[in-house]
Amino acid sequence: MPASVTAPDPASVSVPASSPASGAGHVSPTEPAAARPHGEGRPCVITRRATFSASHRYWLPELSAEENQARFGPCSLAPGHGHNYELIVAMGGGLDADGMVLNLSDVKHAIRSQVTAQLDFRCLNEVWPEFDVSRPDGCLPTTEALGQAIWTRLAPLVPLVGLRLYEQPTLWVDLLPPSSPHTALPSRAPMEAFLSIRTHFAAAHRLARPELSQAENEAIYGKCARPHGHGHNYLLDVTVRGRIDPRTGMVCDLAVLQRLVDELVVEPFDHTFLNKDVEHFATTVPTAENIALHIADLLSGPIAASGASLHKVRLQESPNNAAEVFAEVPQLEMRPAALEALAAV
Repeated sequence: MPASVTAPDPASVSVPASSPASGAGHVSPTEPAAARPHGEGRPCVITRRATFSASHRYWLPELSAEENQARFGPCSLAPGHGHNYELIVAMGGGLDADGMVLNLSDVKHAIRSQVTAQLDFRCLNEVWPEFDVSRPDGCLPTTEALGQAIWTRLAPLVPLVGLRLYEQPTLWVDLLPPSSPHTALPSRAPMEAFLSIRTHFAAAHRLARPELSQAENEAIYGKCARPHGHGHNYLLDVTVRGRIDPRTGMVCDLAVLQRLVDELVVEPFDHTFLNKDVEHFATTVPTAENIALHIADLLSGPIAASGASLHKVRLQESPNNAAEVFAEVPQLEMRPAALEALAAV
């Protein structure tokens, strides 16, 4: 594959010119941004990382013990289980007269007071009222629901442009602002979220077009065209989009999503020679790009049937090469393409 594509993160989200962040600096719109002292008014996104450890349990009182077990599996077992969470908060705006989007001391205090001090070494089901499932408006403390609860607490204090919460290295959620910068988000209104899972498989392939000679293929693909092929340990990230269910706290049934990826991709691809063992690649050269595209084709319909939308597939072939395929209009941007708009505010 000719080039790598880096994975998006909350810091790569564009900031709309009318967002609360754009008020920083209060500079004249006619003054060239680059000419202002200390970068005042120039747009930037900053991130702050925080960690906390917490436990949770998935259990709905309206379901029987058997139904909870069937729905949530081991996550329903008492007294619960825990995770080491990693939170990345992205904030954006124009630089102030001191050359900062925000004073990091204020950012640290906001995250500590509103999130980590309240959640660290706690049981999530018992800490915040939105996770009290004895109430009709309570929901389970899933990764998605926890991300939304953190968003609602931080949004009044910092100019959020994105938030990522890792429950573990193979499961995380991304949240973005409402589509309209003037849309206020009620504390209990379900947000749209992007849930990602990571898995892996090992496979061999050969990059060669059958209509070309060996010499021609080697001129295009180099060593990758050698007759007996070569292998990779592929890392696969699958991102789905959907609205967070107000009761289960889920974008989709995580067990169903994991089963679809396992049954449609991992099992058919793992420990195979893709050119010979996967029918699609008998006639399509199995570059990382084509493998990612085929995975997206395989998953899009079944994921839609599960109640979510496939947003993105990212396939990492090696530490140096990766391919990303968007199954719908990208919202988790790879580049902050519109940040320049802030300079005119």
